[in-house]
Amino acid sequence: MKMYRVYISLVVLVLVAIASCKKQDPAPKFHYDYFDLTQGRYIDYDVMEINHDVTSAIQHDTSYYQLRTLIGDTVIDNQGRIARKFIRYARPNSAGTWGLIDVWTAIITENRAELIEENQRIIKLVFAPTISKEWNPNSFNMYPEQSFYYGDIHEPYTLGALFFDSSLVVIQEENEPNLIEYKKQYEVYAKGVGLVHKYFKDLTIANFDTLNIKQGKELFYTCFAYGFQ
Repeated sequence: MKMYRVYISLVVLVLVAIASCKKQDPAPKFHYDYFDLTQGRYIDYDVMEINHDVTSAIQHDTSYYQLRTLIGDTVIDNQGRIARKFIRYARPNSAGTWGLIDVWTAIITENRAELIEENQRIIKLVFAPTISKEWNPNSFNMYPEQSFYYGDIHEPYTLGALFFDSSLVVIQEENEPNLIEYKKQYEVYAKGVGLVHKYFKDLTIANFDTLNIKQGKELFYTCFAYGFQ
């Protein structure tokens, strides 16, 4: 009888332990694959860039080209960390040949996605993404402080003929148009891919009119293809 009671007690303890484990939250998902650093991953963009300056010979200088980003081999970054080469190519159009323009580095560390552009570390994303998260992308560089935050998380996103079943929208800057300036900047990241859309406007305007541009820049990336090479 005594052994039977011991056996029953052990069974109860095991069942309690199993139930406790089931009640615990699973390991959190950080969703690092919104910033895919798999070697060989490429993303191709159509790019429109407009530089405004009413004092110049070409007041609204517009250029169109295509950009490719490619995740390369591991490399030691400017902080002595093992990162990935972030290689950028450009061509004038689909009939042209890709030409190398930059080799940056990218890394995911301490739940941050960092891109080192021209030797400046920029925090592009923070993990796990939530609506409440807000961060300064320039915490580790010489640029002025900014406040990035998530506008949408894990939402479907359509871009031309492409459909992504899960995306993040990072609001980088957005102000109400005022008498002299208009700023609107955001990026969209697709799960398992990376950056798929960039919208950047930083303009000096006149009399609240966003079409009466005196100076500034507009830059738009639109992904049209991605994969591995």
